[in-house]
Amino acid sequence: MKPLSERMTLYMDAGFPILYIATFEEDKADRAIEEAAGNREVVEWNVRGLLFKQSKEKVDGVTLPEALGNFANPNQTGSEKFAARYDLRRRVLVLKDAQQFLEAPDVVAQLKYLSERIVSGQLTDANIVIIAPRTCIPKELEHYITILTVDYLSAEEIRKIIVRFCEEQGLDALHEDFLRELALAFKGLPEFEIINILSLALADNGEIGRADLALSHEQKKQLVQKSGIMEMVPLKERIEDIGGLENLKAWLKQKAKVLKNIDKAEAFGVDLPKGVLIAGLPGCGKSLNAKAAAALFEVPLLRLDMGRLMGKYVGESEANLRQAIALAEAISPCVLWIDELEKAFAGISSGGGGHEVTTRLFGTFLTWMQEKEGLAFVVATANNIEHLPPELLRKGRFDEIFYVGLPNPQEREKIFSIHIGKRRKKDLAGIDLSALVKETNGYSGSDIEGVVKDAIEAAFTQDKPKLTTELLLSAIRSTASLSEIMKESIEKMAKVYQERHFKNASIS
Repeated sequence: MKPLSERMTLYMDAGFPILYIATFEEDKADRAIEEAAGNREVVEWNVRGLLFKQSKEKVDGVTLPEALGNFANPNQTGSEKFAARYDLRRRVLVLKDAQQFLEAPDVVAQLKYLSERIVSGQLTDANIVIIAPRTCIPKELEHYITILTVDYLSAEEIRKIIVRFCEEQGLDALHEDFLRELALAFKGLPEFEIINILSLALADNGEIGRADLALSHEQKKQLVQKSGIMEMVPLKERIEDIGGLENLKAWLKQKAKVLKNIDKAEAFGVDLPKGVLIAGLPGCGKSLNAKAAAALFEVPLLRLDMGRLMGKYVGESEANLRQAIALAEAISPCVLWIDELEKAFAGISSGGGGHEVTTRLFGTFLTWMQEKEGLAFVVATANNIEHLPPELLRKGRFDEIFYVGLPNPQEREKIFSIHIGKRRKKDLAGIDLSALVKETNGYSGSDIEGVVKDAIEAAFTQDKPKLTTELLLSAIRSTASLSEIMKESIEKMAKVYQERHFKNASIS
C-alpha cells in the first residue's frame, strides 16, 4: 500500500472534496497532510478555534458551524480582509475534534455545500480533511467522503526507531537478532507508544533487554482492547490439551513449522499460510483448537467479534472491519480467531434489513482472504455451514476446511484422561477409562468435561477421599449427551459435511 501522503495527493489532485482519516495519531496525519498539500496553505479548525498555518494567524473561539459558514460565504461582510481570510481556494481545511458535530444538521449542510462547490470547480484546488479516531459519516455526505487509514509502522520502520532511540540515549547497539525480535514485538504500536515503552524499560533497569518484551505484549493487549472490536485472548490451552482430532493437530503442526521458519519456507517456494475453517458440532473442540493453534505458533491470539463491527453510520461497519484487519496485519504474526462465522454472514442468504451491509462486509473479508500477504493466520470456526456463501468455502480462501464430529471411543478415552489428569492426576490410575468410554457414546468433549467436573464436585461434597469410576458413571447417567439433545441437527450436519467432502479432523 502507498504511504498516506501519496494516497492523499492522488485524491486531492483528482478533486475529491472530503478526505476522512480515521486515526488518533493526529501528528502522523498532520505530517501526511503537509506533504500532500504541497504549496497550498493548511487551515486547521479544532475546539480552540482556527489556525492558519502559513501565516500563523489564530482566530480563537470560532465554533465549527461559524467557521464552515464563513468559508461557505466569505463575502458576507463586505470586508476584503474577511473575504481573503475565509477564501478556501488553494487551501486544505483540516477539521479536528469535529466528530461529535457531524450529526448537527447545520454542519452537515455546510459541508455538503462546500463539497458541491469543490466538485463543480468553483473552489479550485480546495479540499477538506477530517481527522477523527473513529468513522462517523452522515448519510447526506456519503458520496462526498473518501475514507483513508493511517499506515501501521513496518518492522523496518520500527527497527529504525529503536536504533535512533538507543543512539540518542547513548546505549550500546543491540544485537541484530534481538533487534529484529524487538521490532516484531512492537508491530502494531504507534511511534509514541514504542518510545514510551523503550523509555520505561530504560528507567526500570538502565538497559533494554528481553524481559522488556512483556511490556510490548501488554501494550498490544491495550491496543486491541481499545479498538472495541477485538480482544487478545490469554493462551492457556496447548495442543496437548486436545483429545483426538489427530488429523487437524498434525496439519496445524505442519503450518507451525512454516510460520516459525517463514523466510526459509518462502525461499523454498512455500506459499504464506492463510488460515483454516473448522466446522462441526458445538462442544467438540473447535474453539480449543483456535487457542491451541496460537500457542503452537507462539504468537498472540486475537478474537474478532463480528457483532461489534456493526455501526449506525454509513460505511462505519466496513471501516470497523478494515480497522480490525489492519490491526491484525500490523500485529502479525498472530492468529485471528473468528468464532461462529456463519452468524457473521447470515444476512447474505436471508436478504434481511442488514443484507446490504453484510454483503459489503463479506466482500471486504473475501478480498482480504484471497489477497492477504501478511502473517495473520485466520482460524474461523462454525457450527453450521449450510448458509455460508459458497464463495467462502472454495479452495483458495482457506488453506483447508476440517469437519469436527463427535469423538470416537479412542478420543473419548483421551479426553477423560486429560480432564481427570488436570484435576485429580493421582486418582487417574484407579479409574476404569474403558467403562467410561462404553457409557459415553454420543457425548461431546464438553459433555465429558462436564461429567468430570460434576463427579469431582460430588466426591468433595460427599467427603470421598478420591475420585472413583462409580462417581463418574453416576455423573454420566445424570448428563444428557449432545447426541440426545441435537439428534436431528447432528445427523443433518454430518450428511452435509460428508457431501461436501470436508477433511475429517479425526483419524477414522
